[in-house]
Amino acid sequence: MFKEFKEFLIKGNMVDMAVGFIFGAAFATVIKSLVNNVIMPPVGKLLGNVDFSQLFYALDGKEYASLKALEKAGAPAIKYGVFINDLISFLILGFVVFMFIKSYNKMKKAEPKEAPTTKNCPKCAMEIPVDAKVCGYCGNDF
Repeated sequence: MFKEFKEFLIKGNMVDMAVGFIFGAAFATVIKSLVNNVIMPPVGKLLGNVDFSQLFYALDGKEYASLKALEKAGAPAIKYGVFINDLISFLILGFVVFMFIKSYNKMKKAEPKEAPTTKNCPKCAMEIPVDAKVCGYCGNDF
C-alpha cells in the first residue's frame, strides 16, 4: 500500500497540481494586494474618501469608530466593506484566470491526427484499405 501511495504522489500530474496550487495561492495574494492597495483607494477617493475596508454594520447596536475598535470589543458585525473588497478581488482573479486559460488553449498545440488507414469505395461505399487499387467487394478500379 505504501508503494502504491508513493507512486501516486510521484506521478507528474500530482506534482503539477501541487505547483499549481502554490502559484495559485501566491497569485491570489498578489491580486488581493492589488485590489486593497491600488484599486480601492482611488475608487474610495472618487466616492468621497470612503475606505471600503472600514465599512461595517455593528449588530449590537453600538457605534464604533473603526473596524479595529469593533473587533477589539468583540462585537458581532456585518463587514460589508471587506466583502466588497473580496468580491472585487474574486472578479479580477477570475478574469485573469480566464484570460490565462484562453491564451494557454491558443498556444497549446493540437494533437496531430493519425493518417487514415481506410477509405470508402465510391461505388459500393464499403470500407477498404487506403492503398487498395481495386475494391474487394465490388471490383471497382481506382
